[in-house]
Amino acid sequence: MTQRIHKDDTVKIIAGANKGTTGKVLAVLPQQNAALVEGIGVKTRHIKPSQLNPRGGKKDIQVPVDLSKLALVVDEKSAQTSRVGYSTKDGAKVRVARQLNNKEIK
Repeated sequence: MTQRIHKDDTVKIIAGANKGTTGKVLAVLPQQNAALVEGIGVKTRHIKPSQLNPRGGKKDIQVPVDLSKLALVVDEKSAQTSRVGYSTKDGAKVRVARQLNNKEIK
């Protein structure tokens, strides 16, 4: 299935603990149906001691957010979101915002 959210898009979290926050998409993971969002889903991983790092410690990792919890922000100023559809323009497939009367998404 075509991913409606792409890298570098601005998205708003619509469900879960971070509901209402916005961020930039760092990467989309199609196999997991998820995306990495900047500043969202940062967790701590404990590192086992090794020869390179004898004390061990903690490391911050990025945890993906499910695509069903994301809405694409189409208007940066008002933070208005929209569902994404597709249409053809000059023989090319383009994304359009459904809530803005099929306005093309850049």
